[in-house]
Amino acid sequence: MKPFLIVQAVVSFLLIISVLLQNRGSDMGTGLTFGGDLGGYYTKRGVEKFLFYASIGLGAAFIILSIINVKIG
Repeated sequence: MKPFLIVQAVVSFLLIISVLLQNRGSDMGTGLTFGGDLGGYYTKRGVEKFLFYASIGLGAAFIILSIINVKIG
């Protein structure tokens, strides 16, 4: 098996975990979709901020690895 495929599988697993661990904010019944308001400015802190940036980085890494796998394979 190609090493880039193994790395891509690990990155995809970590990306799924990081997305699932993120806080959803509020449920659908109180969101903007059904007439709710924002309720003020909200900043990400600590683990939530780390998961947010980790998801972006892992997503970018997954896309780059996908392109590499297509070019090599």
